Amino acid sequence: MDFELSDEQQQFRGVVREFAEAEIAPNAQVWDRDHTFPVETVLAMGRLGLFGLVFPTEYGGASADFATYCVALEEIARVDSSMAITLEAGVSLGAAPFFYDGTEAQKQEYLVPMVAGEVLGAFGLTEADAGSDAGNTRTTANLDHSREKWTVNGQKTFITNSGTPITKCVTVTARTNSDTTGPPEISTIVIDSGTEGFTVMPAYRKMGWHASDTHELVFDNCEVPADHLLGEPGGGLKSFLRILDDGRIAIAALAVGVIQACLEQSVEHAKGRNAFGGPIGRYQSIAFKCSDMAVSLENARNLIYKAAWLRDKGRPIRRAAAMAKLYATEAAVRATSDAVQIFGGYGFMDDTPVSRYYRDAKILEIGEGTSEIQRLVLARDLGLPVE
Repeated sequence: MDFELSDEQQQFRGVVREFAEAEIAPNAQVWDRDHTFPVETVLAMGRLGLFGLVFPTEYGGASADFATYCVALEEIARVDSSMAITLEAGVSLGAAPFFYDGTEAQKQEYLVPMVAGEVLGAFGLTEADAGSDAGNTRTTANLDHSREKWTVNGQKTFITNSGTPITKCVTVTARTNSDTTGPPEISTIVIDSGTEGFTVMPAYRKMGWHASDTHELVFDNCEVPADHLLGEPGGGLKSFLRILDDGRIAIAALAVGVIQACLEQSVEHAKGRNAFGGPIGRYQSIAFKCSDMAVSLENARNLIYKAAWLRDKGRPIRRAAAMAKLYATEAAVRATSDAVQIFGGYGFMDDTPVSRYYRDAKILEIGEGTSEIQRLVLARDLGLPVE
């Protein structure tokens, strides 16, 4: 087993770290305080090629492996989770549906500019009563064959990258046989930003991820062309579940970046902060927290790179993705809590990055499948009759 990244990947890590520390880290606190979505910085990530890493060169991508994408997410998350989730959602949730299911015309219109990082796409799955229970989607899309138009009605909640100045579209799951009594047929419809009947509600005020763009979306007799169906009729749920498997590995990589930042800053603080005549790192209560953080970081990173390797080999990844997402995100929450404790009163101040990490981390256990859903996936994989 080879646990080493290639020389190229190590060099790439250095490039992304240099960008993150120069362009993101100095501004992250202000963006967080002011709830600012930094369009120019996101476009700069695009120019660096981060949005196109895993896509083929024929669409402007780099044809890199998934581990390289995970490295990029780690390094961005190490300084700011808001920018990391903007990247993750733009790639795994915005562009991926077009790569997997789009026609060639749809790929040229949507995927190519997303790969270049010139525009963002959003992923509309979650509703007020259909988050983890995605099959309970209530949004409908009815096709008028004579007019060749879909009419979409419904709403989506907690949708990332859906209301930015560079958002091109949102792909939504919708029932496309709502006028029948049979089982629901869930399909995927592409709705362009600015379409009449498509309303982006005011941005949420969130506990964390303040520089990330998140909105409720409302569709009121929103009409889109018939060719805005993405993939096959009724294939929406299967496609979105595949996309979520990829996304769970990516979210886990984001969590690793958070753990890395907490470990680095906790060790530095434990060495430099003096109390009772010496550095606080000499106390086991502090040192052992740092030691446990280091173990969590190593385990999480190994789970993620194994899942990425399985994906690149074309092997099943649902179990590995669930393990990586479950372990890494819960470890990130623990790491941020321990980091705040190590920093003491300073950790409670917004001037200290660990305060922001603490607020940002909790959503990692919720988004793209809660910890409970990951445990459900794993229990079913073990053959347990769990509901």
